[in-house]
Amino acid sequence: MARRRLRSGFTTGTAAAAAAKAAVMLALGTEVERVAVTLPDGGSLSVQVAEADCLSGDSAKAVVVKDAGDDPDVTNKARIAAEVQLRPVASGNAGIELHGGPGVGRVTKPGLAVEPDNPAINPVPREMITRSVRQALAWAAPQEHYSVNVIISVEQGEKLAQRTLNPRLGVLGGISILGTTGLVKPFSHEAYTETIDLGLSVAKAEGMTEVVLTTGGKSEKQAMALRPDLPDTAFVQIADFFAYALKASVDAGMKAVGLVSFFGKAVKQALGVEYTHAHKAAMDLPQLAQWLTGAGLSDDAGAEIAGANTARQALDILRNHERLDLVAEVGNRLLYSARGFAGPGPNLWSTIIDYDHTTLFSGTQPGEGR
Repeated sequence: MARRRLRSGFTTGTAAAAAAKAAVMLALGTEVERVAVTLPDGGSLSVQVAEADCLSGDSAKAVVVKDAGDDPDVTNKARIAAEVQLRPVASGNAGIELHGGPGVGRVTKPGLAVEPDNPAINPVPREMITRSVRQALAWAAPQEHYSVNVIISVEQGEKLAQRTLNPRLGVLGGISILGTTGLVKPFSHEAYTETIDLGLSVAKAEGMTEVVLTTGGKSEKQAMALRPDLPDTAFVQIADFFAYALKASVDAGMKAVGLVSFFGKAVKQALGVEYTHAHKAAMDLPQLAQWLTGAGLSDDAGAEIAGANTARQALDILRNHERLDLVAEVGNRLLYSARGFAGPGPNLWSTIIDYDHTTLFSGTQPGEGR
């Protein structure tokens, strides 16, 4: 059976721009069911308007429901609203002011694309919203001049934000209005690498010279227990982006980089796999068996590991043969692979954890910049 092609969607920035355009047009007397939003990279996207209401005077409000397509986005189906107030002005005095309302976070830490004490509406979405308002004015009132006040809000935005990294990054009170292309591609690598970059940027802005990279929430929790001396902003979840995160950490000026991984991910990292997702990188247990037998594991145990179904089963085989000490072979190779991606400069350290969160290996590798 052919695999169904995944459907793309649009960003919170596109939703906010569409809502703002629809609200301005309604305030000027034109009700629309769909609006065209100009995308940053060219072209446009037709977006459905879910709701639009006239308010007092030259004011209106419109709502767009974000559609993330087939991407597992926390903000999918979020109701993003724009309320606009128009004031007639003389030529030359027209302007657009953009504000964050309920459900839009406020930036409290340096290091992000938006300066502290401002609504978390990133530069590209801000440009999209402003452009959409100008387009609406030019279409509906070409001979008139207005000053426009725009308030972007997100229903349940503060609740949605708790399912994101916003609180750690210093964005409080709601979600961020994001998007560099205006579109959401399913399972977008760009979206996750941008999150890694943001985490590193905040760490750098707070004066961090060491970060700890983990593949998810569980390994991060363990990493925090291992390094209580570091603040939360020093911990960056990298998912499967092993090579990217190491290179980005060096680019961010980090002098020390730690890696805390469960055994299965650690094996792939030791293999030097740049992107460790199961769909892209199969677990090479025969190679693992070869490493371990070369380090002293019996041939019989090695054959069991080579024929295992999963890394967890391979680890259980080591446990049954009382050779968990050989996890060090994986750990040292992991550090060697990490050095290849990070370059010679930073100090590296690695901890491999068991599925019950006990430590299987801890090792370090000094860099040239120590």
